[in-house]
Amino acid sequence: MAREAKIYFQDQLAGYLIEGDRGYTFHYDKAYISAAAPQPISLTLPISENTYHSNVLFPFFDGLIPEGWLLEIGEKYWKLNPRDRFALLTNLCRDTIGAVSVYPMEVEDHE
Repeated sequence: MAREAKIYFQDQLAGYLIEGDRGYTFHYDKAYISAAAPQPISLTLPISENTYHSNVLFPFFDGLIPEGWLLEIGEKYWKLNPRDRFALLTNLCRDTIGAVSVYPMEVEDHE
């Protein structure tokens, strides 16, 4: 069963990250692409109407996952598997330091 996440760039829905049986895909939201001067979420994922594919979690998204004590809190209190990078990403990256935030698809309101 695929798991999906909404990717926000500065509080604007930018795209969707999907984990499936064959790895990961990311695609930008059509409304985001059509907006005035859309910004890429990463230099490695430039604005495109095409879908990006990867066998492993895209390095950009993996890099958003915290390390050290914050990761330990997530693992301990939310009982997250440290090897489940997608679960770590969607649970620990809702309020990142940078411009990109990640929310599980079932979360409708990100504020």
